[in-house]
Amino acid sequence: MKDNIILNKTIQFSLAIIRYTEQLEQDKKHIIARQLLRSATSVGANMHEAQNAESKADFIHKVKISAKEIEETKYWLTLCEHSMSYAFDKDLKLMAEEISLIIYKILSSSKRKM
Repeated sequence: MKDNIILNKTIQFSLAIIRYTEQLEQDKKHIIARQLLRSATSVGANMHEAQNAESKADFIHKVKISAKEIEETKYWLTLCEHSMSYAFDKDLKLMAEEISLIIYKILSSSKRKM
């Protein structure tokens, strides 16, 4: 796993999101915190699942789920960014963008090889 960039990045991202959502929970921002925690950690969970896919199609399917989850995560982060009453960590948004680019690159190269 140490050579797998996307797995490493999604673990680091999930850990950062956990810290951020704990802060949101302390600020009584429960609804967004829970939504963000679910979508953000799902990105990495699905990328990890994809590593043991039963077929190329199954791999692509799991990566597509990760793509959907990172888009949802970016949505929740954008809401936090533009809300006056939410703390915001711009590094999380940058991490999400970077992960998104990697996921879409994986998808495009996987589809070409089919």
